[in-house]
Amino acid sequence: MRSSAWALSLACLLALVLTGCTLNTTAAPTAEAGAAISGIVHGGQNPIIGAHVYLFAANAGVFTPNTNGYGNASVSLLTAGTGRTQDTTPSDPTYLDYYVTTDSNGNFSITGDYSCTAGQQVYLYALGGNPGLGTGTNPAAGLMAALGNCPGGTSAFATGTPFVFMNEVSTVAAAYAFAGFATDAVHVSSSGTPAAKLGIANAFVNAQVLQTSGVANAAIPPLTAGSGGGDAPQAEVNTLGNILAACVNSNGTGSACTTLFANAESGGTTGNPPADTATAAINIAHNPVAAVGTLYGLSMANAQFSPTLMGQPNDFTMSIYYDNSLFNDFGALAIDANDDVWFATDYVFKLNGQGYDLTGYNGYSGFNNPYNIAIDVNGNAWALNSSAVGKFSNSGTLLSPTNGYNGLGLSTPVSIAMDASSNAWIGNYGGGNVVKVSSTGTLSGTFTGSGLSAPGPVAIDSSGDAWIADESSGAIVKLSNAGVAQSGSTGYTAAVLSTPTGIAIDHSGNVWVSNSGGTNGSVVEISSTGGLVSSSTGYTNSALGNPGAIAIDGAGNAWVADPNTISEISPTGTFLSGSTGFTVSNGYNSIGIDGSGDVVLNYDVYNFQYTNPFYYMQVMVGAATPVVTPVSLAAKNNTLGTTP
Repeated sequence: MRSSAWALSLACLLALVLTGCTLNTTAAPTAEAGAAISGIVHGGQNPIIGAHVYLFAANAGVFTPNTNGYGNASVSLLTAGTGRTQDTTPSDPTYLDYYVTTDSNGNFSITGDYSCTAGQQVYLYALGGNPGLGTGTNPAAGLMAALGNCPGGTSAFATGTPFVFMNEVSTVAAAYAFAGFATDAVHVSSSGTPAAKLGIANAFVNAQVLQTSGVANAAIPPLTAGSGGGDAPQAEVNTLGNILAACVNSNGTGSACTTLFANAESGGTTGNPPADTATAAINIAHNPVAAVGTLYGLSMANAQFSPTLMGQPNDFTMSIYYDNSLFNDFGALAIDANDDVWFATDYVFKLNGQGYDLTGYNGYSGFNNPYNIAIDVNGNAWALNSSAVGKFSNSGTLLSPTNGYNGLGLSTPVSIAMDASSNAWIGNYGGGNVVKVSSTGTLSGTFTGSGLSAPGPVAIDSSGDAWIADESSGAIVKLSNAGVAQSGSTGYTAAVLSTPTGIAIDHSGNVWVSNSGGTNGSVVEISSTGGLVSSSTGYTNSALGNPGAIAIDGAGNAWVADPNTISEISPTGTFLSGSTGFTVSNGYNSIGIDGSGDVVLNYDVYNFQYTNPFYYMQVMVGAATPVVTPVSLAAKNNTLGTTP
């Protein structure tokens, strides 16, 4: 989709409001002729005859009927023409949209006589047809393939006539990649902000990675640049493909379809049942812990793809793993406004969301041994080591002196957060205080009292106040932007905290704190005035053993990193990740959520054959609700915990 990592971000940020594609506009970019597309639609290994193939673009910025842009219908790109038919059934979700029909071999062809604008993200949707029944059709057979940026870039629209292979595998890849923007197969949308358009564009790149990394019958050609060559979960993609295939390869009325639709409703096993398999895949991505055993059983009924999972999984989250063997240690991460991921791990590194190294093998030079990092509102990265702070521009130029800003009185600092004026707030654990550093690297203040004895994690709210969880006293301390205590002489102490190690703030101003000490780990939620929202002992279940870093997604859900699990908690304290959490590898100490709804983690894996660990970036594709990045910009604009 892009020839380099930054090129996609720039292209998406410059993308204009949609035009020429059946939509009203507020701007007037020139619509370009679309590329011709041909392909084949398969249900498992069988061609689907007579399927209706639609060409849609994600709807970015049309505020009808949902004024925030989310939940609106996708944009139908095809218009009247030779070989095209219009859906005239009012009850159909594709009513009045045009389609082409697959032939007796499952082939289809779309000529280039349609228009679209640069930056639109395009996908194919096939519905119905005969999957090899002899006679009859399966109206529940819904399949998708994500194509990407139209008309240019390094996507399927780059050169010539792309050939697209649509099947259950391409459907799973598309469903997970843009799950954060999809209500169903024909409602993929967002607001019209540059950040939202960037998020959708990056989501479509993730679909490309899932479809092409070792998966047979890839829908589109692999990425040629801008990807770190991640290890896609081939066995899980295939297993989910087989779950869909059990229904696709039927007449749509048998037990395979009824079982799938009853257990892949909009709320998992509650809500609205899907009418087709593509929407079922989206619902599974939204509810990855619902009816796992029942759904896994369907994968055995009509296995079409291999290899598959060897046993029932804990959940149906989907992760891509990127090898960070260039890293020398295991540090924190932060996500900037381009959804690039910065790591502080002995050196400062920057990767795009597909693991492509934007830094160079040795990282950005001039500041060594950082272990924490934050992004300011101007896109600069502030890295923290044991005695200094280093500042890098978004392109990696060292803006601070060599070896960072010194003379700040730092003693074993453990955390850093940025406010709306690009001041850095540092939890100075060894000094028993909070240090504020100006945007130019000078000391602005050192704050003590109000229960501070071993300050730990720090977060900034939309009012510019700093919140600090003290690892020794367990107090939660609130300081004004000038450093004046807002939480009394002892801090807020109604919550029973022991060694708090993570803190985050949601759109309501509520503060979430992970409690890693004591017999059982927990997550405590308090209001902006220090009152308890959770119980005094917080939200807890067996998944929380030693919770650490916390991130808030665009729906206000809290994502909590634990050594062996990731937990997702709703604003009211419900564990959306189930009683045991999402199963992941070990060693997490940082977590972030990007504008595509991906949950980004870092972790280390020890192998008995090697002395040193391997370091990875794990991307849980489309698992969360997209959120405004970076956190500092969201705090400045009062968009913490909201969608872009």
